[in-house]
Amino acid sequence: MLSITSSSLRTGLRICQPHITRRGFCISQRVFAEKSKITIKSPDEVKSYPATIKVYTRTGDKGSSALFTGERRSKDDAVFEALGTTDELSSMIGLAIAHMDSSSSLAPRLEVIQCLLQDVGSNVATPIGAKSQAKVKRTRFDPDGFHCDNLEAWIDEMSEGLPVHRSFILPSGGLAASTLHVARTICRRAERSLVPLMDDIDKETFMFVNRLSDFLFVAARWIAMKQGITEKIYVHPKGRVTEFDK
Repeated sequence: MLSITSSSLRTGLRICQPHITRRGFCISQRVFAEKSKITIKSPDEVKSYPATIKVYTRTGDKGSSALFTGERRSKDDAVFEALGTTDELSSMIGLAIAHMDSSSSLAPRLEVIQCLLQDVGSNVATPIGAKSQAKVKRTRFDPDGFHCDNLEAWIDEMSEGLPVHRSFILPSGGLAASTLHVARTICRRAERSLVPLMDDIDKETFMFVNRLSDFLFVAARWIAMKQGITEKIYVHPKGRVTEFDK
């Protein structure tokens, strides 16, 4: 299998390796770079971790938890609110993937996004002003803007051929599409949760989450079209669709 080194990151490639740290588990079988598809190690090929590692630590039993820097904060801190929301978002994306056919070209992209959300969490959990600048540097997110640009390219690609509506599109279009609409709303909440942390995170982190909600909207419409399911649109109580349709 192809091995991607850290130097590959400078050319726009991203790989999500398995960790049992602040990044959690994240193993993806594919990454996308520009228009190339690269196969990386599958879960069966990566090194297994000892079974002795425990999920519970008991360190949070008093209502606090630690950032990557080691600083402990209350679990209702804005940082943990943002981390929990991005985790919820990734979980909902995983549910959307479960509603897709294994041959769907959208699923691998969503898996990459799940990995990138782990990186978003790493950045959020490491305030820019932390004493350990080595950790801040280690968790820098998308300094060249590649991932945001890549999302925009995917949006443009999937928008081609979508039905044009002049009315509001209701969350609908089947299980996969509807689940992606739920993910979109969670993504908007994740974006709002990052606003109080703007001085402590990379600006590219916020930009990525902002663009991701747009991607999820288009992805929901795209998968509905591919599955041959008609989307539902807003209908005014008087029978007209919108003011634009008068």
